[in-house]
Amino acid sequence: MEEYSREPCPWRIVDDSGGAFAMGAIAGGMFQAFKGFRNAPSGMNRRLLGSVMAIKQRSPIIAGNFAVWGGMFSTIDCTLVHIRKKEDPWNSIMSGTLTGGILAARNGVPAMIGSAIFGGLILALIEGVGIMMTRMSAEHFQPVAIDPSQLGPPPQNHAS
Repeated sequence: MEEYSREPCPWRIVDDSGGAFAMGAIAGGMFQAFKGFRNAPSGMNRRLLGSVMAIKQRSPIIAGNFAVWGGMFSTIDCTLVHIRKKEDPWNSIMSGTLTGGILAARNGVPAMIGSAIFGGLILALIEGVGIMMTRMSAEHFQPVAIDPSQLGPPPQNHAS
């Protein structure tokens, strides 16, 4: 059901890049706040200042990295939808695999293969959990068969 609420393909890339940037900014900000606080010199003022400085210096970089990953993933996903003429979990799994491999290309072939496998496995797990949750929630809406013999006699109307 969620597949039908997504943007059409050219705009999906922009939408997913922006969402990934926001997610990277928030998660990166929280991580860098903790890291800056922990690594700063002793004293509460210095620790808070270290936390703020770490957020200002590293969070935009993390957010940008997330945006690149999200944009490349969506671009490959849209390309696969266009080539295969269908939207299914295999597109996401292949997109994760190709994105992981492409982004690790400058580190050499072994890193490419490792990142591609990792990206594919992560997306396979995400898609698998999504399918499992959909099937589990669909069971709640199945009609229940009732045996009429177990209902008892029909109610009687007594006219007064």
